[in-house]
Amino acid sequence: MNILGISGSLRQASFNTALLLAAQELAPDGMNIAIHRLHDLPLFDQDVEEQGDPAPVTALKQAIDAADGLLLACPEYNGGITGVLKNAVDWASRIGKARKIAALSGKTVCIIGASPGATGTVRAQDQLRLILRRAGARTEPQGDVLVFQAHTKIIDGRLADARTREALGRHLQGFAVRLAATAP
Repeated sequence: MNILGISGSLRQASFNTALLLAAQELAPDGMNIAIHRLHDLPLFDQDVEEQGDPAPVTALKQAIDAADGLLLACPEYNGGITGVLKNAVDWASRIGKARKIAALSGKTVCIIGASPGATGTVRAQDQLRLILRRAGARTEPQGDVLVFQAHTKIIDGRLADARTREALGRHLQGFAVRLAATAP
């Protein structure tokens, strides 16, 4: 089972990228999580799209196509989804010139998130689910991984909190079961 992990944060010491790295460690047997970085992804521009997808966009869409499911680590900025993650969804929701369907169409997505705040990333995750459903992805509720006060649980880039590690491991196991049940 090949999963594509994407962090909605570009920050080098990102709590959400650290959460994806922990997910790689805690993934159940048979689940491989590859992380795709968004640092080179240009801002969505339909004029650019009409000329053909830029290489970073093509790489993102191909990575999504090759994955059995997506694991999105969703930060919360100002009570909502980050611009970088919304931009990636915008590009991946588009058919473009060389495709028959959008990369996100029918793709099963699992959302996790970490924030220093008291409510984790609940508002951003709700927004992201709405946007992903609109883009044709499958985001049925599967429980939440809302790592609140992340600065006390992620130390030196590593998820150190045992209870959060256990919860993330259970969440990934549930995601694997769900993917297996929906596989063609």
